[in-house]
Amino acid sequence: MLDGFGFFELLVIAVLGLIVLGPERLPVAVRTVSGWVRAIKRMAGSVKTELEQELKIEQLHADLKKAEAKGLKDLDPDLQKSITELREAAQSVTRSYETPSPSTATSESAPAQTTPAATAAEPTDAKAKE
Repeated sequence: MLDGFGFFELLVIAVLGLIVLGPERLPVAVRTVSGWVRAIKRMAGSVKTELEQELKIEQLHADLKKAEAKGLKDLDPDLQKSITELREAAQSVTRSYETPSPSTATSESAPAQTTPAATAAEPTDAKAKE
């Protein structure tokens, strides 16, 4: 970030900041600017990560098209690896949308039922409140 700045340039900036802002406000200004720089670096890092993921997806897509063109036979190891990654991703997506098994569905609905004793006690509580 400070590629074009040497010690002399940084010293001139510090002296100008001290003259313009004064000794009381200079530390606050430095903290504010450093916070902005950190925020910009975080945003740049997240954009870089997203771009890398998008490029990887594009590469996998291109590899899949190549594999389909070859008929999924006699593939390069890289293409085969891409296909297995895509299959694993597709399986993980379909697993998250599966319906629960009947045994878990009945166990979840059981606590919602009320007992006869609980329903019989409700009217007496209502009379006591009146």
